[in-house]
This record gives sequence, structure tokens and C-alpha cells, in this order.
Amino acid sequence: MLGRMTTRDPRAARLARLTALIADETRAACLLALLDGRAWTAGELARHAGVAASTLSEHLSRLVAGGLLAEERQGRHRYVRLADPRVAQLLEDLAAQVAPEDTGRPRNLREASAGSALARGRTCYDHLAGRLGIAVTDALTARGLLRQDTGFALTDAGMRWFDAVGIGLPPRGRRPLARGCLDWTERRPHLAGVAGAALCRHALDAGWCVRIGSERAVKVTAAGERALSELLGIEAAALR
Repeated sequence: MLGRMTTRDPRAARLARLTALIADETRAACLLALLDGRAWTAGELARHAGVAASTLSEHLSRLVAGGLLAEERQGRHRYVRLADPRVAQLLEDLAAQVAPEDTGRPRNLREASAGSALARGRTCYDHLAGRLGIAVTDALTARGLLRQDTGFALTDAGMRWFDAVGIGLPPRGRRPLARGCLDWTERRPHLAGVAGAALCRHALDAGWCVRIGSERAVKVTAAGERALSELLGIEAAALR
């Protein structure tokens, strides 16, 4: 009896190439660092990953060729960033599968402080995450501005709220207006998508939040505490 002919799914080869790109600790460290939404130089990433510049350059070339990173050159500097929001979503979803208790205890006070800052508030590519992101998401939901019962969606009241606050919502294109992104420290979804990105950008531009350290941690300012209290009823203690 002749063996049965099988047709291999064409996505299998692409998936294998993608996972091979991520399945390297140095490349994974670079990808996670770039979740802060900014462009980094090759030298900055080399220092962050703890490898030689020449070694890092080879890794970056593979990530660019594989479509995970986009590259820009300014003079002698080579900048890289995540290719698009879909790459950021993939990385955050994968990172969320690693429970905090599986990441190991901090080796020193500096690591402990950095970890605490990231858990308190950070950017997840281009939207707010950590306890800050969850607090904002919960407040939007409690006020009927965001729905989570059938997936994330802004309500009509939510659309009016964004407009009243002065947070412009650009054309969506292929990106959803609102979606849930599983928070890897809180183990609950926070607001992402076009609305999440616009809210984060406004929070930084308006001085509600400031970036701290070299990681993607953010801290709510006194002005931010007042604004989030007035606009969403979030208590200051929940933001510290």
C-alpha cells in the first residue's frame, strides 16, 4: 500500500525561522530591551546584552533580515527598533508566559530596585503597563469608557472622553483601536492598541509620567497624580 502523500503547511518553515531568531539569549535580551518603544544604537544594545560590539552586530543583522527589527543609520551610528507593533505584541505575549517567580531572584539591590520600578509602571512598547497600566485600564472600565466583557473596546463615552481630554486617536489602519495585552507582572490585561498608544504618548508629553533609568520604567509625577485623580478617580497611592 502506497504511503499517503502529505502537504506540509507553508507556515511551518516561516514559524521555524522566526522561533530560531528569538531562541538565542543575546537576541532575546535585545528584543526585550527594545520593548521600550525607542530606537537604540548597536553600542547601547551591546552593553545591555553584555557582548562585544562585533558579536552584537551579527545578531542585529539577523534580526533585521528576519523582519523583527527595522534599521536606521545616522552618521556613524546604527539605530535599530522593533519593526512594528505586531512584533512588540508577539514579544510581550511570549514574555507573559514566563511567570515572575521563574525569572530568578534579583542578584543585588540594583536589580531589585529596577525590578520594582518596572512592576510599578513601565512602557510596553508604546502603551502603559505594570500596576500603572492596570490602574488606568481598571479606571477606564469602571467608568464605562472601556469594555472588557467581549474583548477590549472603547465605548462611545470612551471615544468622547479621549476627545475631551485632548488625546487624539489617529487612523487605525490594520491596528485595533483597543486590545488587551497580558501584563507579565500583574498577570492581567492592560490597554493596548491605538488607544493605549495614544494615552501613553499623551501621558509622557503632558508630563504625567517620566522615564526613569535606562530600562522602560516610568514614574508618575505629581502633575500626573492630580490629572489621573481628576480624570479617572485613581488614588495617588495606587500609582506609587
